[in-house]
Amino acid sequence: QVQLVESGGGFVQAGGSLRLSCAASGRTFTRYAMGWFRQAPGLEREFVAGIARIGGRTTYGDFVEGRFSISRDNTKNTVYLQMNSLKPEDTAVYYCGAADVSQLFLVVTPERDYDSWGQGTQVTVSS
Repeated sequence: QVQLVESGGGFVQAGGSLRLSCAASGRTFTRYAMGWFRQAPGLEREFVAGIARIGGRTTYGDFVEGRFSISRDNTKNTVYLQMNSLKPEDTAVYYCGAADVSQLFLVVTPERDYDSWGQGTQVTVSS
């Protein structure tokens, strides 16, 4: 399995921005479609954004509404989540996931289809 380490979380006021990073190691990064999920206290983990193995194709959760952008740099084995116009309801632990898939352009959205997870990074948005 690939090992994933998230960073970039923190405390921000509503309307602010954060950029999350997820560094991968252990296996060939380009064999994985990547995704970001989040989990708020008392709620289930939900899909935030996903990107295909070689980038170019992305999908977002409905609540994103154009505020977030996922990208990957395959030369650095890293996936990013740029979050703008943050709202208090975006407060959650954000997790990076990797899905081992054969299709180059597949974006993986179901949580059950991800094979590896990072430890998570806390994002707190104050009103």
